[in-house]
Amino acid sequence: MTLTGQSRRFVNKLPFESYELSTAFPSKEMTTDFVVVAPTYDYEMTSIIDDFIDYKNNGHFFKGVAGSGNINFADLFVFTARDIAKKYNVPIIAEFEFSGTETDVEKFIKGVESIGNTSFTE
Repeated sequence: MTLTGQSRRFVNKLPFESYELSTAFPSKEMTTDFVVVAPTYDYEMTSIIDDFIDYKNNGHFFKGVAGSGNINFADLFVFTARDIAKKYNVPIIAEFEFSGTETDVEKFIKGVESIGNTSFTE
């Protein structure tokens, strides 16, 4: 799920399989571990992420979250990812600005590897 395309551009840099959430297809049953790349928007726009995690047994496979945002928003930088991490008791594996740098991509990959995941969703 992305409005500006920044999260999608980040995900496209990664060597993992991905699934993009959309209002047209909000529910997909996961059968392997995954992480979420969450853009920073108001809850009304990101509640689809909660719906996805709460769908069937997806919460069991949800292992971490990464957040994108604009650092100029200070305390609101990646607040969606932080809220999701707290709500579901999963680690934040990466925080990055806009579509991320190569260093952000490397950090994300290491974060995924550290929790044993091989796929993720946006």
